[in-house]
Amino acid sequence: LVFTEEDKYGLYSNLLFKYFLAEGVVCGHHLFVASAKDHPDNILKELPAPLLDDTHRNELGEEATAVKSEDFQDSMKIAWRYQNLPKIEASPTTSTKFGHYYDVSKTMSPELSQSTKWHSFYLPEELSSQPKMKTCNMNSAYARLLHSIQRIIYQEGFDGSDPQKKQKTILRIGIQSLGSMLWGDDICSNDTPEDIHSLTKFLYVLRGLLRKSLSACIITVPAHLIQNKAIMERVTNLSDTVVGLESFIGSERETNPLYKDYHGLVHVHQIPRLNSLICDVSDTKDLAFRLKRKLFTIE
Repeated sequence: LVFTEEDKYGLYSNLLFKYFLAEGVVCGHHLFVASAKDHPDNILKELPAPLLDDTHRNELGEEATAVKSEDFQDSMKIAWRYQNLPKIEASPTTSTKFGHYYDVSKTMSPELSQSTKWHSFYLPEELSSQPKMKTCNMNSAYARLLHSIQRIIYQEGFDGSDPQKKQKTILRIGIQSLGSMLWGDDICSNDTPEDIHSLTKFLYVLRGLLRKSLSACIITVPAHLIQNKAIMERVTNLSDTVVGLESFIGSERETNPLYKDYHGLVHVHQIPRLNSLICDVSDTKDLAFRLKRKLFTIE
């Protein structure tokens, strides 16, 4: 479970969300997209276009020439997009590549995005189709979403206890702006919310579903609006990876010369550690991101 704290205007977290889904399309995974704001159909139409192997070297070359030569050595060491380029130009078979690169200036071709099997959950449609639903002390929007995820896991063969008959694949779940007012939750608008446990109950059940199925999930949450620190502590404990994005838009850091090359900071709050009760904490504290013409990079 990857928990992403949205930046103030949700620009960059939305981009990370789309990267996660685009990687699923390129890897041939099944997708489940849930939102109360943007229609999942529109989210899928806006996924970034992949830079496939032959073009990705050229694209990176283009970007690299734009970097000033004195910055070049540093960025070669630390930028994610360079980490897989071998230091000595070796034969293509020896370079190991993790994940894919995407061009944020273009959208994925409809043929590619339609080739993947995907399911959607758009809250306004769900509310109109099933006006009443029994819930066990949980916000009805969250209960519907859990019910929908559970149904897909069992019907599509992602249940870990029931071996898959067909070729194995993974279900990638993306949930946008969970906890916002649009989901009928008041944790963002009230210091002492009436519905204080709904989100944590939802995550507790969702984590159980993820643990026993072949699935991975990314959730973006407008954490800057949640004033109640206890809720954030619980949510962090119920997630595996917790990442926060802090945008410089509208803050004094926007004009700070130290940050002139960047658009925001990345805070890695928690990293999962297998078979351990405690979570790992990132050694690298000073990560920043920038959105170039084509690439979103974290350095």
